[in-house]
Amino acid sequence: MDQPTSEPATPQRAHALPAWKMFLLVMGPGLVVMLADTDVGSIITAAQSGVQWGYRLLLLQVLLIPVLYIVQELTVRLGVFTGQGHGELIRKTFGTGWAWLSVTGLGVATVGALVTEFSGIAGVGELFGIARPISLSLTVAGLLAIVLTGSYRRVERVAIALGLFEFAFLFIAWRAHPQAAALAGGLLHMPLDKGPYLYLVAANIGAVIMPWMIFYQQSAVADKKLQPRHYRAAQWDTAFGSVITQVVMASILIAAAATIGTLHSHASLNSIGDITKMLVPFLGVGVGRVVFGLGTIGAALVAAIVASLASAWGFGEVTGYRHSLEHRPLEAPWFYGIFSLAVIGGAVLVDLVPNLVELNIGVEVMNALMLPLVLGFLVALAFRALPPEHRLRGFYAWVVVGVAVLTAGLGVYGGITGASLF
Repeated sequence: MDQPTSEPATPQRAHALPAWKMFLLVMGPGLVVMLADTDVGSIITAAQSGVQWGYRLLLLQVLLIPVLYIVQELTVRLGVFTGQGHGELIRKTFGTGWAWLSVTGLGVATVGALVTEFSGIAGVGELFGIARPISLSLTVAGLLAIVLTGSYRRVERVAIALGLFEFAFLFIAWRAHPQAAALAGGLLHMPLDKGPYLYLVAANIGAVIMPWMIFYQQSAVADKKLQPRHYRAAQWDTAFGSVITQVVMASILIAAAATIGTLHSHASLNSIGDITKMLVPFLGVGVGRVVFGLGTIGAALVAAIVASLASAWGFGEVTGYRHSLEHRPLEAPWFYGIFSLAVIGGAVLVDLVPNLVELNIGVEVMNALMLPLVLGFLVALAFRALPPEHRLRGFYAWVVVGVAVLTAGLGVYGGITGASLF
């Protein structure tokens, strides 16, 4: 991992902490944002990938681990060495107009994310006979209670606890009993000349790198007040989270390929309900419905928290209103107002227009199409906004630029080409 060349003097007690204690102290922003990365849209995208293409998109999940780390590590570096959130740094470096362009893209991505999260929660509720208005109302009440009554540290701990339910997908993959020979064969075959395959390549890229993740992690690092002495531990937090989220994505893909994909390779999975109903004949009600439902709810809740907070932070950083979880609601009404509006608005939208659930994979492709803007700002900040000694330079700078260009280019090419060939 790329390390800073120097750091200011820090208290002796902080230097004396063992590495594992420092990691536990710092851990949070990276792990939370990565658990949120495997949201409902990502779950559906991974499942559709496994059903339609078997294990042919599994290698992509592995290749995206270093890409995800490189991108999110820049948010750590910017947050630690500037102490500012993403929107604020864009405004101060490039001006208000560019900042509003960036945060507008964030707003669009947040709406898409919340539609997928609430549709997933509603879908799980309906599987157990809970009416959509009830499940959505309970979810909104819970999310508002978590954020409006807590501090940053409390919100972080709750988000991690919710995200741990995603490990249920590893159990589901194991119970699916994938065949080793088929799995190995799929790893070596990537039909990049197929339009539908390219479309899902773009969707998977957009499911891994999302605008609200970048805003959230940089703002969380700043809100948690991480210092240069925390930088190495924060890098490990991000690396650990990058591996976890892609292991979860790979598990969902493997489970779908080994079960639904064996008999229904042309199935169209638009919702969590579609996936669950098709898993039950293979895995039983207990695993196919209960365990998968718990994993989905955990993923949806942590993603809803992260996406909504990212918007609240982003708009606050651009407009200048108070934007910290360390303030009480009456001290930062606009910050908590934006968060509440995002949560309530997303739930109401899903309740009134239930067919929006069919846009899940399209939302991930939209994220991929936004990558040139999102990664362009991020890399530009890494060259211009950081203190000189911590800016990108040398071989690693070329690696970052190359990864950003290739990832954004493949996402846009796959999204446009794949959609045009349908």
